[in-house]
Amino acid sequence: MSINTEEIDVLARTIYGEARGEYGRRDGGMAALIAVGNVVMNRLKAKTWYGLTLKEICQKPFQFSCWNRQDPNRALIMSSQIEQEPIFKICREVAQQVVTYQWPDLTQGSDHYYALTLSNPPAWSQQAQPRLKLGQHVFFKLTPSLSAGRS
Repeated sequence: MSINTEEIDVLARTIYGEARGEYGRRDGGMAALIAVGNVVMNRLKAKTWYGLTLKEICQKPFQFSCWNRQDPNRALIMSSQIEQEPIFKICREVAQQVVTYQWPDLTQGSDHYYALTLSNPPAWSQQAQPRLKLGQHVFFKLTPSLSAGRS
């Protein structure tokens, strides 16, 4: 699997848009940034409808809210201004390290998460068992593993 600099940039912007507020939290920190990257990589490994590239996965409509057209984070993550921000530089380093497997999968195979700041948890989470709570995010594995078979 070949991952180019554009793909890493999209992943870094996704991590920034989804979890930059977690970085300064005692219960989130760097691990929260890594965990968002882990979810994207788990979706890439699954080779399902999520997409076949990091860019497809991150920018698939309604999957990572920071890329949704109505989300205020979208303009921010698309701006070249964020490249000067120290937290974005950290997100870029995390993205590079996640795609080269320099970090373990903190999420235990999770392919979904949601922020506890939502007024109501997403419907998909109602019957799912959380794998990890990190900062203000809860992580889940919804896609069965390839070895588990399909129903």
